[in-house]
Amino acid sequence: MQNAESQHENAQNDGIHAPRLSRLTRTGISAEKRQSRRTRLVIASTAIAASVLVVGSGVGIGLAAPSSLVTSSTIAPHTGPDVYDVLAKGQADLRAQNTISMATAVITTVQGKTDATPLVSSVASLSKYKALDAEAVVSLTKQTTTAAQNAQAAAAEADRVAAEQAAAAAAAQAAAAAAAQAAANSPDAARATARDMAASSYGWDGSQFSCLDQLWQKESGWSYTAYNADGGATGIPQALPGSKMASAGNDWATNAATQIAWGLGYIKGSYGTPCSAWSHSQAMNWY
Repeated sequence: MQNAESQHENAQNDGIHAPRLSRLTRTGISAEKRQSRRTRLVIASTAIAASVLVVGSGVGIGLAAPSSLVTSSTIAPHTGPDVYDVLAKGQADLRAQNTISMATAVITTVQGKTDATPLVSSVASLSKYKALDAEAVVSLTKQTTTAAQNAQAAAAEADRVAAEQAAAAAAAQAAAAAAAQAAANSPDAARATARDMAASSYGWDGSQFSCLDQLWQKESGWSYTAYNADGGATGIPQALPGSKMASAGNDWATNAATQIAWGLGYIKGSYGTPCSAWSHSQAMNWY
């Protein structure tokens, strides 16, 4: 069925004098066109508002659907030329609210990691969305989302750099500790440790240490890694088996001081003094 405007045009094309359309008919046609155009605007606005970019600590990028969306189907036709602009503004405002919530969470998570001033400023501007038109709200929403993404990226980079620095510091500390332990495990350092320990723990003077020095030089050369493949004797005091030295410390396999502490205790318990142990070693070739 042809509408009034189409019938009017056909009558003109047929050379028939067509009656002029009434003002009421023209007004209805114009309103119909405006409503169609407004409907398209609302559909577009609703589609934009339905996809809210969510960015935040522990929250991925996704779609956050608003709790209720007003659609053109809920509006009676011919309710006025501005109702669809109101709908578009409402959807833009809803998206702004969600973006402000997201950005506020990001500001909290990036504190101390990066400068969030641009994001804070953008949120402040977007917070005035109620007084802005839809186009301005959409623009500020995009700006705030971008600022939030930039802040997150900067914070992630700061975390990466901090982790690398922490790892480097830990590695340096471990290397320093290993170097210190290696120095303490050297034959000369082991002798110095044994001298101090023998005097402070057992009261053995210089002559007793001389016997101890000769004994352990013969047994292991004061090497904490010494190992007798024939019998399994281990370390500076040549404990048999080496695991016996665990009674002096769990690090017996890597720490000369732990081996020395066990060895001095063994000499005290078995021979009384280093010189007695040295005499037995000279006579029996073991102690």
